[in-house]
Amino acid sequence: MLHLLNLLAAIALLVWGTHIVRTGMLRVFGENLRRVLQASFSSRFTAALAGLGVTSLVQSSTATCLIVASFVGKGLVASSAALAAMLGADVGTALMAVVFSFDLSWLSPLLIFSGVVMFISRQQGQAGRIGRVLIGLGLITLALQLIVGATKPLTESAAVRALLVALPNETLLDIIVGAVLTVLSYSSLAIVLLVATLASQGMLPESVALGLVLGANVGSGVLAMLATSGSPPEVRRLPLGNFIFKTVGAIVAIPLLPQAHVWLQQFVPTVSQQVVVFHLGFNITLALLFISFTGAVGRLVERLLPPPPPSTSDRPRHLDPMALATPSLAISCAAREALHQADIVETMLRGILPVMRNNDLALAERLRAMDDTVDELYSAIKFYLTQISREALSEREGRRWTDIVSFTINMEQIGDIIERVVQDIEDKKIRKARRFSDAGMAEICHLHERLLANLRLGMSVFLDGHVRDAQKLLEEKARFRDLEHEYAANHIARLQDNTAQSIETSSLHLDLISELKRINSHICSIAYPILESAGALADTRLRHSKLAPLDDPRV
Repeated sequence: MLHLLNLLAAIALLVWGTHIVRTGMLRVFGENLRRVLQASFSSRFTAALAGLGVTSLVQSSTATCLIVASFVGKGLVASSAALAAMLGADVGTALMAVVFSFDLSWLSPLLIFSGVVMFISRQQGQAGRIGRVLIGLGLITLALQLIVGATKPLTESAAVRALLVALPNETLLDIIVGAVLTVLSYSSLAIVLLVATLASQGMLPESVALGLVLGANVGSGVLAMLATSGSPPEVRRLPLGNFIFKTVGAIVAIPLLPQAHVWLQQFVPTVSQQVVVFHLGFNITLALLFISFTGAVGRLVERLLPPPPPSTSDRPRHLDPMALATPSLAISCAAREALHQADIVETMLRGILPVMRNNDLALAERLRAMDDTVDELYSAIKFYLTQISREALSEREGRRWTDIVSFTINMEQIGDIIERVVQDIEDKKIRKARRFSDAGMAEICHLHERLLANLRLGMSVFLDGHVRDAQKLLEEKARFRDLEHEYAANHIARLQDNTAQSIETSSLHLDLISELKRINSHICSIAYPILESAGALADTRLRHSKLAPLDDPRV
C-alpha cells in the first residue's frame, strides 16, 4: 500500500511540475506568446512552427489550443491556419517528452536549487518568475526519479506481474484507457512520461504502452473539447478539428503498430526511449500528412459549428471561461466586457436629455432598468477577475487587472448616479409639469455634451493607456468643475431676477449639475492609474505658493 501511495504521489508531483512550468512561462511570456502566434499565421508552415515553439515553452498543447481558439473566436485567425498551429503544437509536446525521457537525475537538484535562489532573491522581478519555471522543471525530473523508485518494488511482486500478464492486449482498450488518464491528469505529456517509465520498469508490455500513447494523444484532443464546451461555436471549431486529426491518425496507426514496434526495437536501444520516440514520430507524421488538409477540415468544422445568429442581449458577452487557463487572455476578455459595460453606461447618459426634453416616462423607465444590467455586468466582471490566477500574471498584467476593477467600479457608480438623476427628473419635472428656463437648459445641454465627450475619451484612455490622453482627461476635470461653479452662479442670478421657471426647477437644476460633475469625476478617475504608472502625478494638488508656511505666526 505504501508503494502505491508513493507512486500516486510521484505522479501528482509530475502533473504539478508541468502545471508550474506552464503557468510560469505564461507569466513570463504571456503577452509575447499571443503576439508571436498572431503574427505567425501568414502561412500554414509558419503557423505550425509557431505552435511548436510556444508549446515547447508552456509544456502543454492544450494551453496553446486555448490561446489559438480564442483568436479563432475573435475572427483574428482563420480555422485552417489555427489547425496548422495545433499540428505544430502537438509536435512541440512530443519533443518535450523526448527531452524529459533522458537521464536527468543530476539536473533535478541543480534546477530546484537555482530556481529557489532566483525566486527568493528576486521574487517580484523577471528573475523570480524564471526561477519558478526552473523549480517546475526540477520537480518534473525529480518526479520521474520517484516514479522509478516507487515502481521497482511493484515490478518485483509476483501478483502484479501475473496481473499485467493477464491483461488483454487490446489496442482499442489501451487507447481508451490512455485517453481517460490524460483527461483525468489534464496533461498528455505527464501520461506519456509515466507510460515510458512504467514500460522501462517492465510493468507494461511495449505494445500496450504504444496503445496508451495513442490514447494520450486522443485524450489531449478530448481535453481541449471539454475545456471549450461552454464557449461560442467559433471557439469550439479548433478543438473539434484537432480532435478529428488525432482520432483519424490513431485509427490509421492501429494496424501499423506491430511494424512500428519492430522498427523501434531495431533503431532505438531502450524501451523508455522507444515509447517517447513513437510519440514524437506519431505527431510528426500527423503534421506532415494533415497539414495539407487543414483548409478542408477548417471548412468542415465551420459547417458543423455555424456561428449563432446575432444577439442583442446586454448580458456578458466576452467573459470566456476557457480563457481563464491563460491569464493574459482572460485579462483581455475582462477588458472587452468592461468596455461593453461602458457602452451601456454611455447609452444611459445619452438618454438623459431626451427624457428632459420630451418628458418621456417610458424612456426613463428603460434607462433605470439598464442600471440593473450595468450592476450585473459589474458583478460578472468582478467574479471573473477573481478566478484569474494572480500567480500567472506579469507585473504589467497585474496592473491591468487593477485598472479593470477600478474602471468597472466607476462605470457601476456612474450608472447608479444616472438612475438617481432620471428618477429626480421624473419626480421633480415630468410629473409636476415643470420646465427649465432656456438659459438653464442650454447650460445643462453644454455640460451633458462635454460629459459624453469625456466619457468617450475615458474609454479610449482605458483601452490604449496613452499618457497624453490621460493628462487631457484630467485637465477636463478642472474645466468641468469651473463650468459647474459658473452655471450654479448663473442660476442663482436668475433666481435673484425672479425667473419663474428657474424658481420652479431650482432644486432639480442645482442637483442635476452637481450630479453631472460627480459623473465627470468618476470618468476622470480612469486617468489616475495611467498617470501614476507613468510617474506623471504630483504628490499633492495644493499650490504651496498660495499657502502660508505652517510655522508662520499669521496662520
